[in-house]
Amino acid sequence: MRISLPYGESGTIEAEVPDRNLAGVTGPREVRVTGGEIERALSHPCGGRSLEDFLKDGEDLVIIVNDGTRPTPTLRVLDVLKDRMDLRQARYLIATGAHRAPTEEELRFIFGRHLDMLRDRILVHDARSSPTVHLGRSKNDTEMHVNRIAVEADRLIIITSVEPHYFAGYTGGRKSFLPGVASFKTIEQNHRLAMRSEAKALVLEGNPVHEDMMDALSVVKKEIFSIQVVLDRHQEIYRAATGELHEAFHRAIVWADQVFSIDIPKRYDAVITVAPYPMDVDLYQSQKAIDNAKWALKKGGTLILVSKCREGVGDDTFVRQLSRSPDPQTILQALADEYRLGYHKAANMAEIMCQAEVWAVTGLPTGVLEGMNVTPFPSLQEAVDRLLSNKPDAEILVLLDGSVTVPKVREHE
Repeated sequence: MRISLPYGESGTIEAEVPDRNLAGVTGPREVRVTGGEIERALSHPCGGRSLEDFLKDGEDLVIIVNDGTRPTPTLRVLDVLKDRMDLRQARYLIATGAHRAPTEEELRFIFGRHLDMLRDRILVHDARSSPTVHLGRSKNDTEMHVNRIAVEADRLIIITSVEPHYFAGYTGGRKSFLPGVASFKTIEQNHRLAMRSEAKALVLEGNPVHEDMMDALSVVKKEIFSIQVVLDRHQEIYRAATGELHEAFHRAIVWADQVFSIDIPKRYDAVITVAPYPMDVDLYQSQKAIDNAKWALKKGGTLILVSKCREGVGDDTFVRQLSRSPDPQTILQALADEYRLGYHKAANMAEIMCQAEVWAVTGLPTGVLEGMNVTPFPSLQEAVDRLLSNKPDAEILVLLDGSVTVPKVREHE
């Protein structure tokens, strides 16, 4: 069978896989999309006030939006909001977390036709330099410093999307606030908690990363109107929840599980996992597709990442840690001794490397990948051919949209 996988913004990458070896091609479930979801959600908010009532008498309205590495359909939300409010009434704070500022192309992706009209109203959070307010310490002892603009606004709207996240449980809701507009120091301390076993996809209760995010919002004690969207496998809007942030978030989680939590009958010899646009911006972001794929992989198996990595590796710290030794156990031990932002991704990769081979089809230099203990291939076909020459009877699972799809084995092995 010939498989064709997304590669980059609009390209594809193909390979021929014998039918006897192809266990299946899976990814987000097909769900029924009806249209008009944002309008419906705004007309029936979850708890709290309607949008129109929320905006009354507000003097300083700030709307937090995701950056261009997220699939959030901010433009489509703004298209609906413009009929309910004056978009220039607000300032727009881009929740970059510790990422770089958006490019012009990414700004167009976020704001679309509204960009030129709103450009002078757009602010980009900089984790290293934006003024912040100290909110105290979380119960996990994270020092919570959050962008002053978000904390001091008298009206705050959050536009975000909800899908599984490999250590925060889920994206969406509280995540726009911390780490979205938090200081670098706060993000670093929060992400250190990702190295704990309780921090994993689909889990909120007992997840220390999630707890930090909740603690920050509880200190602010601010009414927040949220617009939280769940996309389908084709990046169309499946469902939307609006209104009180936490109630809307938990409603959206149910829908996100319907799309992105996938049952599989067993683990496989190899998993081809795809980081599609825009999550393919770099290797640092593409790592999410590797982490999710591990749940479908046998011990001793082979994991093959497909990601263009349009802007390179993305984080030098992450690369340096994975390049410090050919022995992943040595890497894990070194990472446990002292934490820096990016170490959690390196640790997750090293854990996988202790039990499986990691291969990659990307646009990155082969020497960089080899130094990180990742085996590079110039084409997907060559990777498949190598796999089958090593193990002719290998069962291969293809995981589409691996960045947000979480496979779960139905029965205990």
